[in-house]
Amino acid sequence: MIRWKLILPIIAIGVAALGGVALLVTAPEVDQIERPAFVRAVRVVEVEAQALPLIVHSQGTVAPRTESELVPEVSGRIVWSSPALVSGGFFREGESLLRLDRDDYETALARARASLERAKGEWEHAKATLERREELARQGVASSSQLDDARRQGRVSAAALDEAELALRQARRDLDRTEIRAPFDGRVRIEHVDVGQFLSRGQSVATLYATDYVEIRLPIPDSELAYLDLPLFAGATLAEGPTVTLRAHFAGSSHTWRGRIVRTEGEIDPKSRMVHAVARVEDPYATSEGGAPLAGVSDGGAPLAVGLFVEAEIEGPIAENVLRVPRGALRDRNYLLVVGADDRLQKLEVELLRLERDDALVRATLPPGGRVCVSQVAMFVPGMKVDPQPVTPPQDEHGPGEETHR
Repeated sequence: MIRWKLILPIIAIGVAALGGVALLVTAPEVDQIERPAFVRAVRVVEVEAQALPLIVHSQGTVAPRTESELVPEVSGRIVWSSPALVSGGFFREGESLLRLDRDDYETALARARASLERAKGEWEHAKATLERREELARQGVASSSQLDDARRQGRVSAAALDEAELALRQARRDLDRTEIRAPFDGRVRIEHVDVGQFLSRGQSVATLYATDYVEIRLPIPDSELAYLDLPLFAGATLAEGPTVTLRAHFAGSSHTWRGRIVRTEGEIDPKSRMVHAVARVEDPYATSEGGAPLAGVSDGGAPLAVGLFVEAEIEGPIAENVLRVPRGALRDRNYLLVVGADDRLQKLEVELLRLERDDALVRATLPPGGRVCVSQVAMFVPGMKVDPQPVTPPQDEHGPGEETHR
């Protein structure tokens, strides 16, 4: 007896296999379509090598080169005061600022003259007496004691004459000192006296400061000193120091002044660990005749007033073959990704000069047609094909204190 329970499954499997083969044989051919390779789009900026000055930023307060107290060398009552002797008044060197009552000093001068005439008479008499005694002594008529007395009288009268001449000179000086003159070209910070007031010798009349030039102490970090050609502590005075551009907001608008670094101070600040360079601006109030080479009045006519807080840009040496690139384009502080003329991504080693707020200054040589990639590339393969998309870097105005350094 045939076992259909075993034969039927075998027959079903065979029929299914034959059907599958028939389907494969009669199936239509599938067209092979080549999938295009993926090309990533990246943002690029075009930069050019240029020569740039390395700028060091700092800030400080304008101070006069010298400030002093005006004091009388004699006592007396004030009889006249100059219109310039007021707070904020300008004056010239040698200009009369104050006059004291001269009567007592003119009397003292007359007495000194009279004393001098009397001393001259005594000295002439003593000299004649000495000459007679010496002649008599040679003839053997005068005694030695008489000759000694004549010599002593001659020395005493000569000393009295010298004393009278000195007293006359002192009286003339005291009379001249009743007129107080300006010791330099300057300005009055504050005055303390007025006409009719009695002044004692050494009493302060006014506080003055010079206006021929002003100085600004500029703190510089030690990391910045490499960008400046400054003498440090040895020979600290500069004959021709770096140029300084000073900026401040004054009288409702921004102003710019030009100056020069003239020296560095002789020590490092123990608190800030900075070296102080001193900038000088000549003629800050435009009071000198003919003007100064680096005058302290801005193009807008604003003076560089004492006490003004300014921001400074010190020009360092010129660096050649420098690229200014967006700060985000710098990778690991030592290389850039650049897109060549064939639109392939390559790695370019660079020398980092400094970092500014949004830019980096590097020294490198771009390949022909090279553009700097500013996109973040997670997986970089040298020579990979990319689709460069040009972008314009934002214009950045670099402000003081908004930079970091390597």
